[in-house]
Amino acid sequence: MPTIFISEPLTPEASFDPLAMSRGEPGLPAKFRWRERELAVAEVLETWRDYGDCKHGSGERYLRKHCFRIRTADGLVLRIYFQRTFGRSRPAARWWLHSMGE
Repeated sequence: MPTIFISEPLTPEASFDPLAMSRGEPGLPAKFRWRERELAVAEVLETWRDYGDCKHGSGERYLRKHCFRIRTADGLVLRIYFQRTFGRSRPAARWWLHSMGE
């Protein structure tokens, strides 16, 4: 399956990982809702973080996203992320489906 760019919000539906949350990271939910479909996390294949420069020119770098490549219970490979943006421009959704495929 080729990679398909999606960029749509996900709704977390099941329990979160309390161990990750105790480290200050988002707790990856066991299930998400996307459109009308339930996506159950079966396996975490990869994790990484995306950083960005300060928007006010200070030279500092900030953690922007916690990213995950996961396999769902029905075999889909998804790239999802947790958006950490704060302030007035904060998006309503925090979890996003970036893409689907290998």
